[in-house]
Amino acid sequence: MTDSDDLDSKRNTAISEAGLLGRVIVRLGDFFAVAIVLSAAALIYEVVMRYGFNAPTKWAHETVIFLTAITFVYGGLFGTATNRHIRVVLIYDALPPRLRRMFNIAISLACALACTLFSWAGWLVVKRAIWTPAGDFRLETSGSAWDPPTPGLLKLFLLVILILMCLQFAVLAFNYARRK
Repeated sequence: MTDSDDLDSKRNTAISEAGLLGRVIVRLGDFFAVAIVLSAAALIYEVVMRYGFNAPTKWAHETVIFLTAITFVYGGLFGTATNRHIRVVLIYDALPPRLRRMFNIAISLACALACTLFSWAGWLVVKRAIWTPAGDFRLETSGSAWDPPTPGLLKLFLLVILILMCLQFAVLAFNYARRK
């Protein structure tokens, strides 16, 4: 096994500090990878129907937007579990291991707090997207000719991902803190 093979095998695995939640997140990542393939297939189908048969679809464009949007939203959670998020490494990489561990704890706690605040804001948006002013359940729709409930579903999905990110950052902070 070469060094590049070893790197490829570790690329899509959760870091040990991510715990069981991180491993589950990484396993579900394949589902979202399939969503990208399905969105590409829908685009190809739309191009063939529109330009080959002059029969455009009503659903392809919004389906592609929804599939890619949920994939990108999930990517944030996936990046957290695999430690592939953006980090300014100029200072971080120069730190000794003990201080780096302290930075990991502080960064994870700050991110957990930020995700908690974003979750609260997300909940305020979701309330309007899934209930009418009278209190009846009704998902927000796109308003197009097809009019799917994808905007409401996407907002709800974003809220769930933000809550999971809060939990994942809390798990990371806890596991960084208990590591010697």
